[in-house]
Amino acid sequence: MPDSVIDLRSDTITRPTPRMREAIVHAELGDDVFGEDPNVNRLQEQVASLCGKEAALFVPSGTMSNQIAIRAHCVPGDELICEARCHIANYEAGGAAALSGVSSQILEGDFGILDVSQLDGSIKPDNEHFVRTRLVCLENTHNGGGGRIYPLEKIQAISEWARSHDLRIHLDGARLWNAIVATGIPASTWGEHFDTISLCFSKGLGAPLGSVLVGSRDLIAQARRIRKLYGGGMRQAGIAASAALYALENHVERLAEDHQNAQIIAQSIAEVPGLTLNPGEVETNLIWFEVDPEMGTAFDFVAAMKQRNVLFHPMSKTTVRACTHLDVSASQARRVAELIREPIRVNH
Repeated sequence: MPDSVIDLRSDTITRPTPRMREAIVHAELGDDVFGEDPNVNRLQEQVASLCGKEAALFVPSGTMSNQIAIRAHCVPGDELICEARCHIANYEAGGAAALSGVSSQILEGDFGILDVSQLDGSIKPDNEHFVRTRLVCLENTHNGGGGRIYPLEKIQAISEWARSHDLRIHLDGARLWNAIVATGIPASTWGEHFDTISLCFSKGLGAPLGSVLVGSRDLIAQARRIRKLYGGGMRQAGIAASAALYALENHVERLAEDHQNAQIIAQSIAEVPGLTLNPGEVETNLIWFEVDPEMGTAFDFVAAMKQRNVLFHPMSKTTVRACTHLDVSASQARRVAELIREPIRVNH
């Protein structure tokens, strides 16, 4: 991608920084399937400790991490409860059903956020005609909800409800780092309300790949077997883990810069007739907005901005997403804001 292009399509498009590349080159390596890669082991120990959990497992992707958790918590014929816009329900290729034989009960949230009152009556009766409701899955921050931070009090209430009904609870925390930085609430506080959490390194933290699943020692031992089943056992995985370690030690606090840059871009969108922030308040590094049909479609807007060397991601005919990240500077965010404010001509 030319340096003149400002790419806001996703925080997954970041490239390793020079120092992260040095960490990769000089990584001490071992065979992780034998449990002998020192960087993988160190990464797992650090993330488990941060989240207040006993153990952790390094995996190639957040999708694999979520799907391993589902299989570890459930058996075929079980059901999970999740929100309508969540990643697990929409962007993981039907993995819960295809890989684990688990069906999904979908509840409509407020920009991705569920209230505990919505869960009342959601558990299937103990009857052979029905699936067994087994797992609740939440997402924080919520991508499909516009990067919203799940209020801790709502998580606490849902967690208490789930445990009172002998249900397990999992967090897709692909962007939990953003919630931690934005709120100041540490990972361990979020972690105490979940049985398992998936955390990603290849988004805002800028590593080229990798996620970690945290939980109890027994569950992670089971998850390790499932990772092998899913083809996720890696050998000299310290190459990837060293990048994740560098990101964990150097790129977490700087996420605040991404949040500030998102505000710069969001302000310009709010000022342009025909563009509407949705949700109206941008909380982290994700900006979702609607394009009025009189301006054309979201695809028209994205194409017009591409001509100005700015890349957005069209989510539907009317909806566009922008995402600030490690490779977007404050000056570039200001440049995007200027370009958005200029009249945009689209082809109908």
